[in-house]
Amino acid sequence: MQVSSIAKYIDQPYVLLTLQKKMPYVLTGSAAAYGLYDTFRQPEGKKAKQAVKNTVILSSIITSLLYGGRKIKIGGRQLVESPQIRETVLKQKRAISSYIGSVIDEKAKSILKKAERRAISPKEIEYLQKNLPDDENRKKLFKTIFSEPESLTSKEIFEEIGRLSLLGFVPVVSGVAGGIAADKITKTSTKKGTANKIKEGAYQFLANIFLCNIGAGAALFGMESLNKKGIIKSLTPAKKLVAILSGITITGILGGSMIANYLCKKFINPIFDKNSANGLYSERKPESLDIAMHSDDIATAGVLSGFKWIEPALPLMYMMSGYRAGIGYRNNCKKCGSDKKNDNLLEVQKALSKNNFQTDNRLRPEEHFITKVPKQSGSKNYTLH
Repeated sequence: MQVSSIAKYIDQPYVLLTLQKKMPYVLTGSAAAYGLYDTFRQPEGKKAKQAVKNTVILSSIITSLLYGGRKIKIGGRQLVESPQIRETVLKQKRAISSYIGSVIDEKAKSILKKAERRAISPKEIEYLQKNLPDDENRKKLFKTIFSEPESLTSKEIFEEIGRLSLLGFVPVVSGVAGGIAADKITKTSTKKGTANKIKEGAYQFLANIFLCNIGAGAALFGMESLNKKGIIKSLTPAKKLVAILSGITITGILGGSMIANYLCKKFINPIFDKNSANGLYSERKPESLDIAMHSDDIATAGVLSGFKWIEPALPLMYMMSGYRAGIGYRNNCKKCGSDKKNDNLLEVQKALSKNNFQTDNRLRPEEHFITKVPKQSGSKNYTLH
């Protein structure tokens, strides 16, 4: 079986519509599965709070992607496009009806009639490729029934970058908002926890989404300029894909984390903690999972190259960026949303309260020490300073 037959199978509008229709269920199911997994791996006593947090954060992200993605428009186009089933069916039928009269091969006719109402298999596509005359009429037919990659202009490329960046921004913002709300509901809200969520949100959007899109657009714009000057003779979707992935690697994967951390250090850290660590990667450095999360950039590259079938998967790929922003992820930090000093102080206070110790909350946590004070009312009293 030819690779082109499989590619054309994926590019069928009916396959694309099926993916679009199923994505809400895939998105919701994936979020529920991960939420349950993350809840049950928590130690006893923390599972209930974690379940509430995961529910609030993931629900916020899913709602924003499914509802907001279809309500928000940029350039008259939805961020997440709704399946246009009726229009697709009519377009398929018209294209096939105008072509089928010239077809002599009965098996080819049968396959084309089948294509009017559903997706055809790779083997059937291969048969059409081998047995239909390779002329302009066939090219026109295939362009309709297989949604062949579009060649985007520079203007369309930057419109797509704006749309895809906004699509990635929506789950990150809803993740941060959901995370802050979840902390308030579970009464675990801290200033540091809120700061971490905002910083991770900035990190995810800049390093994993926006800068990658900018790199992709810049690389594609450069290729188009070389094409106009005659340095590059033909600019096929495959060549565009290579150029875009190169731009993503340089601007997003290699430079994204550095730029994101620099902006967080200069503009976000001073708002919440003027005495925060000075190192550029002291709080957040790239991990293997961050590299894996750049799989959404491959999807972005496919969309910018004109491959439509990849687009329905983008919300699923952006979901993890939103979740990490919602929990305020920081490297090797099990309590991403906690203030460790205050947490430790609370634990000490609870332990000592059983033995008539008291704490002086006017002091900073690192300044506390235990001293013995005179007996009062026949009991031992100690003060934790």
